[in-house]
Amino acid sequence: MQSRTVSTLLTRLVLVCGALLFPMLVNAGEADVVAAKATKTGENTYRFDVTVAHKDTGWDHYANVWQVIGPDGVTIVERVLAHPHVNEQPFTRSLSGVTIPPDITGVTLRAGDLVHAFGGAELRIELPVEAGQSVTVSN
Repeated sequence: MQSRTVSTLLTRLVLVCGALLFPMLVNAGEADVVAAKATKTGENTYRFDVTVAHKDTGWDHYANVWQVIGPDGVTIVERVLAHPHVNEQPFTRSLSGVTIPPDITGVTLRAGDLVHAFGGAELRIELPVEAGQSVTVSN
């Protein structure tokens, strides 16, 4: 009988803790791409500097990736973000050497987080035509 009481108490404790932690995780919201720069570095090759805003709360809920998406909705490349940026918001991370076929003239940038995956604000950016040129967009 005593182990059943302990089991019931532990179950209730887990449920209460979960109910208290869940709103904190959800309140961080989704990751938003708020600015981006695309630079053509060579033939069909680009560098992306992407600025992400997210209310990172720590290792359990932070923006962990941004992606370059082609016009057909297929992911061209993604940049994994390896740690939270609690005290650095918004933050910018870069990715060089991105190969994009010449028939693609613009891409969409989106960011994701550990809790919501994708769903925040995205940005569309037209790709620069000549090497050395850059295009910048922001919300």
